[in-house]
Amino acid sequence: MDVPVDPPALIAFLLALTRSSVFIAICPPFNSGAIPSSVKVVIAASLALFTAPLVETNGLSLEWVPFMNAVLTQVLTGLVLGFITFMLFSAVQAAGQMIDVFGGFTVAPAFDPLMNVQSSTIGRVYSVLAITMLFAINGHLMLVRGFLMTFEAVPISGLSMQTVAELFTRNLAIFFVSAVEIAGPILAALFLAEVVLGLLARAAPMMNVFALAFPFKILLTLMLLGVTLPLVVRAVSTLVNTALIEGLSVIGG
Repeated sequence: MDVPVDPPALIAFLLALTRSSVFIAICPPFNSGAIPSSVKVVIAASLALFTAPLVETNGLSLEWVPFMNAVLTQVLTGLVLGFITFMLFSAVQAAGQMIDVFGGFTVAPAFDPLMNVQSSTIGRVYSVLAITMLFAINGHLMLVRGFLMTFEAVPISGLSMQTVAELFTRNLAIFFVSAVEIAGPILAALFLAEVVLGLLARAAPMMNVFALAFPFKILLTLMLLGVTLPLVVRAVSTLVNTALIEGLSVIGG
């Protein structure tokens, strides 16, 4: 039995699959090691099957060089779109790692089995909390919807290098600002605690203040974490909105 195959539709599906596969492999929460590879393949294929009719293949040559150029362009487009979201959500973990440095938790780094990297204690907690809140507010569905919209706006020729440079520059600034804003209240409190301990050591040099500083800073950090956790929840919601706005800027560009 012969199965009829429409070459333009097949080419559109393969190009859409290329872009969606790269996006799923990089963009959180889909890049998590907790999601099996087979599930990621199914998600990418489902997105490609849904968006294939939106891919314009008219005028695309099937010769080796033009076709591989189109494939590499889809890889670059998926990489840019996924990395933007990855960079923004990394701000939450970066904020936790900053707290680890000032709070004294960097003494015992832990292995993150989901990302296959070593992660600090509070950084890991913030990362898990961010992913949990992302699912709780249906942020993953919003990210998928924003990605699907790019097929209507970003042509098969992909993004211009000027657009890519502007996106990375702008989002790098957002990454640093977001990390400082999330960790700012705790860092300010720990800095004041350092000042108080320094003054106490100056006023009572016979006291071994710095021997007590380590457990005191850990206790203070844990107390502040309980107070400031709602800020992380708001930060995740803000980062999802920012990622969508950046995706829409691609459409606008």
